Amino acid sequence: MTVSRRTVLALAAGVAALPRTVSAQVYPTKPVRIMVGFTPGNAADVITRLIGQSLSERLGQPFVIENRPGAGGTLGTEAVVRSAPDGYTLVSCSSADAVNAAIYDKLSYNFIRDIAPVAGIASGPLVLVVNPSFPAKTVPEFIAYARANPGKVGYASAGIGTVVHVAGELFNAMAGVNLTHIPYRGLAPAVTDLLGGQVQAIFSTMPPVIEHIKAGTLRGLAVTSAARYDALPDLPTISNTLPGYEAAITFGLGAPKDTPADIIDRINKETNAALADPAVKVKLAGLGVIPSPQSAAQFGKLLADETDKWRKVIKSAGIKAQ
Repeated sequence: MTVSRRTVLALAAGVAALPRTVSAQVYPTKPVRIMVGFTPGNAADVITRLIGQSLSERLGQPFVIENRPGAGGTLGTEAVVRSAPDGYTLVSCSSADAVNAAIYDKLSYNFIRDIAPVAGIASGPLVLVVNPSFPAKTVPEFIAYARANPGKVGYASAGIGTVVHVAGELFNAMAGVNLTHIPYRGLAPAVTDLLGGQVQAIFSTMPPVIEHIKAGTLRGLAVTSAARYDALPDLPTISNTLPGYEAAITFGLGAPKDTPADIIDRINKETNAALADPAVKVKLAGLGVIPSPQSAAQFGKLLADETDKWRKVIKSAGIKAQ
């Protein structure tokens, strides 16, 4: 029997495509690592563990969290960049990566180029909070007071280059004020000093402050999202006063570049399914975030947009990593 050249080429093409087709059907066949660049108990860690557990149940293999803290989360990301692009090493991504891309001058990787977006997990607003003794009760009053007292209003953050920090610098730029940044080693000590009156304000994530706001031991002025936050429905948005102001903290999953698209699609599909689970939604709400199901491409665009946005803020404010 004579086989034509066209048939041989078609068969060869089919064989070449076979591993890619089969890979997602059998994936995963062994445990998957998810690298978290922060210490256990950090919001990124807790959220990633929640989704990792769901993925383990849905895909039948352990999704193991490995913490590698240091340098604002860059050590964990760097380890993933150097890993094999086979779907068995993932990275917990967040808004911190968008900030790191701008604040660190000598990273050994380019986050947008070297990490493939896999799936969004959740996002949540920050909230502008002041000590109850502070004279301002609204954002316009806060801005007026800050303008009348340049450099005398201190706002705390979880550290230089954190989202909490750059959210304050964006506010400075858009409101035309000069709030003084006071960095702490984490949000817990920052909130403690806010309660004690050592600092006047903070742009905080929700978990450390929401119960204080409800109890009246701290005063919430506004949320940083484009729309009101369901858990604090009485608070307006900062954008009501400063149109276009928006700052959020976003969490998701990434993988080394060149990870097969079908494996990324599989993880994305199962992550989105997990986010539809009512029990997962409740747990995320308790962490001050809401599910953010989206395609890998949509998540990639979000990270690219955030990187571009915070790069401009960081450059304008002259923020340098320490």
